[in-house]
Amino acid sequence: MAVTGTPTPVPAGKRERTGWYLYDWANSAFSTTVITVFLGPFLTSVTEQAAGCAIDADECTASVHPLGITVAAGSYFPYLVSLSVLLTVFVLPVMGAVADRAPRKKPLLAGAAFVGAAATIAMAFVTGERYLLGGVLFLIANIAFGASVVVYNSFLPQLSGPDERDRISSRGWAVGYLGGGLLLLLNLVAVTLLTEEGNPQRTLDLARWSIVSAGVWWAAFTLFPLLWLRDHPSSEAVEGARGNVLTDGFKQLGHTVKAMRAYPLTLAFLGAYLIYNDGIQTVISLASQFGTEELHLEQTTLIITILIVQFLAFGGALLLGALANRIGSHKTILVSLALWLGVVVASYFLPEGAPVPFMLLGAGIGLVMGGSQALSRSLFSQLIPEGKEGEYYGFYEISDKGTSWLGPLFFGLIFQVTNSYRLGIISLVVFFLVGGVLLALVPVRRAIVAAGNTPPTLL
Repeated sequence: MAVTGTPTPVPAGKRERTGWYLYDWANSAFSTTVITVFLGPFLTSVTEQAAGCAIDADECTASVHPLGITVAAGSYFPYLVSLSVLLTVFVLPVMGAVADRAPRKKPLLAGAAFVGAAATIAMAFVTGERYLLGGVLFLIANIAFGASVVVYNSFLPQLSGPDERDRISSRGWAVGYLGGGLLLLLNLVAVTLLTEEGNPQRTLDLARWSIVSAGVWWAAFTLFPLLWLRDHPSSEAVEGARGNVLTDGFKQLGHTVKAMRAYPLTLAFLGAYLIYNDGIQTVISLASQFGTEELHLEQTTLIITILIVQFLAFGGALLLGALANRIGSHKTILVSLALWLGVVVASYFLPEGAPVPFMLLGAGIGLVMGGSQALSRSLFSQLIPEGKEGEYYGFYEISDKGTSWLGPLFFGLIFQVTNSYRLGIISLVVFFLVGGVLLALVPVRRAIVAAGNTPPTLL
């Protein structure tokens, strides 16, 4: 029977919001255990072995040749991160358009989440010198991760009104940091108890199985949001139910790209976000490689530091969320970017082989990381025309949760030219400066009204 009319929205209750929070709990294991801690050093070690270096070599200046291209072993992972973003440029906006046209978003969330989790679990087969297999699996997992978050984010405007959105978004990030931190803590215990002195292969094996555990965690906890979230189809989705959702999604994406020009202030915010979040994501995705290769810190030190980041980020997300309730999300994000700038400058001066300064810097990252991302997400939700959440979050997600590309590309190029990770990390200053200035110039209240939405009381 044909679907007619627009469904009457049913207010989201506590159970549905909890289900939404729990997908952050599920996927944060991939962000934390895989991207932030284990995959960079693990895949770099596998790549160095493929280049002919010993597994316990302090330095490796050799190269590998994927598809005939000469790549320094230390640059392989940063280049993969950049490549994954170039691919997501095509995938994520289409996923958003399909999500807006589909009468049910939950199957899309399930498909993307389980594909990403399966690719992560398949890292169990990345042994010896199989750096190409590891690279392919990472690309699949990271793109699927981004696609799932596009659908996940598109639920946010359906869960609350404008004045509650900062609080709900901040809670989601906070719950995610707890989940990611808990699994990382379990992996820390495993690495500490099972590592053998003088056996680098055992350390590499433990890193691989820690990565696999994140895939299992991601898949298992995704079941809860799939049970508790409800589909709230828009009028476009109701109309889309009458046609082919996939082909109509591609067509609608073309219409949206053209229509976005009618919202220049939304595009101005998105441009600023893509720049400053590029810097944030580069710090997150390459911090462990910087600590291992430049500062020569032990894996245990890196894990402890990331644990500090995770659990302080839980409080930091709630703290900046509370600050946003007092001064507005726009001003709070600008404060957080100033703090990020200080973190990047301080990282350049970190002494080699000294774990305590690295941990203190991690504490600073934790306090600003969650809030800056959560408030950016909720502020952007105010700038999206109704019924276009998935499509706009598709563009937004291109530079979110570890999928930045300019930062890792610069980082990798600078390392290849100078063989210095310190120069790579200091280059990120420009992202926070330029992004912060552009964000400060966006008239946010006028942008919200122009998108057809009601502004919150404070901005």
